[in-house]
Amino acid sequence: MKRLKLAGATLNQTPFDWKGNEHNIIDAINKAKQEGARILCLPELCITGYGCEDVFLSDWLSEKAFEQLLKLKNHCVDITVNIGLPIRIDGRTYNGSCVIHNTKILGITLKQNLPNDGVHYEPRWFTPWQPGKVISLTQQGVTFQAGDLLYESNSIRFGIEICEDGWSREKRPGYNFQKRGVDLILNPSASHFAMGKSINREEEVALDGSRLFNCVYIFCNLLGNEAGRMIYDGDIVFAQQGNLLVRNTRLSFEPVNIITCEVDFNHPEKSERKLLPDSKDRNEELTKAVTLGLYDYLRKSKAKGFVLSLSGGADSATCAVLVAEMVKRASAALGWNRFCSSLELSSVQHQHEAVNLLLACAYQEAKNSSDKTFQAAKTLAESLDATFYNWSIQEEVDSYSSKIEQALSRSLSWQSDDIALQNIQARARSPIIWMLANIRQSILLTTSNRSEGDVGYTTMDGDTSGSLGPISGISKPTILSWLTWAEQELGYTGLHYVNSLKPTAELRPSERNQTDEDDLMPYTVLEAIERQAILNRKSPIAVFDSLQSDFTDKTLLKNHIRKFFRMWATNQWKRERLAPSFHLDDFNVDPRTWCRFPILSSGFEEELVLLDKENND
Repeated sequence: MKRLKLAGATLNQTPFDWKGNEHNIIDAINKAKQEGARILCLPELCITGYGCEDVFLSDWLSEKAFEQLLKLKNHCVDITVNIGLPIRIDGRTYNGSCVIHNTKILGITLKQNLPNDGVHYEPRWFTPWQPGKVISLTQQGVTFQAGDLLYESNSIRFGIEICEDGWSREKRPGYNFQKRGVDLILNPSASHFAMGKSINREEEVALDGSRLFNCVYIFCNLLGNEAGRMIYDGDIVFAQQGNLLVRNTRLSFEPVNIITCEVDFNHPEKSERKLLPDSKDRNEELTKAVTLGLYDYLRKSKAKGFVLSLSGGADSATCAVLVAEMVKRASAALGWNRFCSSLELSSVQHQHEAVNLLLACAYQEAKNSSDKTFQAAKTLAESLDATFYNWSIQEEVDSYSSKIEQALSRSLSWQSDDIALQNIQARARSPIIWMLANIRQSILLTTSNRSEGDVGYTTMDGDTSGSLGPISGISKPTILSWLTWAEQELGYTGLHYVNSLKPTAELRPSERNQTDEDDLMPYTVLEAIERQAILNRKSPIAVFDSLQSDFTDKTLLKNHIRKFFRMWATNQWKRERLAPSFHLDDFNVDPRTWCRFPILSSGFEEELVLLDKENND
């Protein structure tokens, strides 16, 4: 009878943090052994970290990783473990997963399918391995097989699909594994977080893999904000012949999470089942991902906290609440002492003290600012226990304006200088908030969202100033919906004033009644156009054809589409300069992680002329 206890582990790693990564791997191995597991699956590239970028092209990284592997294998006594690392062969780097059984290297499986879309750039660093090919390698005096391998341990035959291998439909290595008679497939992964993605991963990779190949399938993902932009949810899924055996709770603050399952290979109905609670709610997923991302970014960067220009609007309020929620969730998950130790918070006894130390907010008023936004900012900051400052930047605005008026020998006016007069207010706020961040040795958060990034509704060196944009990857409607949910479900009553206000930049005089949607278009329309134009890569006419059934006023829809494409094309230079941001949705507009676009182009000139003619009745 083939009955065996199997284990999967998720690890929160950091690029070439040799000691830290080694510690987490050893911890996972020891925990699996303590629970009696015979086979343990670890995530992709867990020795080096997945986000090493162009360092993967160096010789030294792979050499050091193999040195680490030789140390780690000595901990694999009476257990079989796969450990991920890069392997250099004849000047090319391959993505490998080494199988160790009872301290002996059985071989290294090399990844066959490399993702090259969205946030993925693997073909820049790695070479795909040829299916069916096996070679003999000698590295640092150790000889082993590498390539497309099968393994046997505890009378179980198994193969390895490395991350994208499991998503590759007809190119999946699992088809060949099935022909060669496997009982088990391991999938060590570094599959980035996106809201709603875990359901697809569970169904398309694990459940489909176990069903298609008539086997047990184990998927183990990386965890946390590994290298700055990507967040990994630490998903662990076991499936057997199309049935779910194991699902863990994702997005943990613990650096190592392990789950075991007693699997009966002959009688699947007798296999153990462990389905832990794991919310798929979009708002809860977003909250868990960003709070984990902020916590990891803070502790890994060694910064002392966060600084935020709190305007009283939706975007900055979202950032402030998420920092406070990070303190709440991380301290609850890790315990107060571990939480404080991880962030080097000494003599802090309570959550409100931690928020006060870690989050400083400033309301920077000008003459166009309103009492409503000041009260919204002040009320929220005080309700969160954040440090709150309030100062005026009007003197700086007047000084800049006076100097340029003298240089031009004319007065500035809202009729002729609207954009310049708006932007100088935003830019005048930047130097002093940066100064506060420098003094506090803290990370300055930018508050731009994806909708603003689409159309350049930001002031460069103003509201875009900062070193991290936690919400730059999500749309304005998502933010507004989340704020209502956070007030109602998370109990942040200090959001009441924020949620009662219409989004506005407050850069024009109050009598002009400026609102974001009057400047742009309804945010829901912007999001609908964005999804068709950017995610689905459709032309202006195709966007119109996709959306026109939802609009009675076809001329107005054309105007919105025309405005979107023109603003999108002329503002790529702004997107090139946005602060690093978290990837949170199924797409984003950061050219360094998802959407590349030329800085100079025709601006869709011919396409927009054709749009004007489309259905012109």
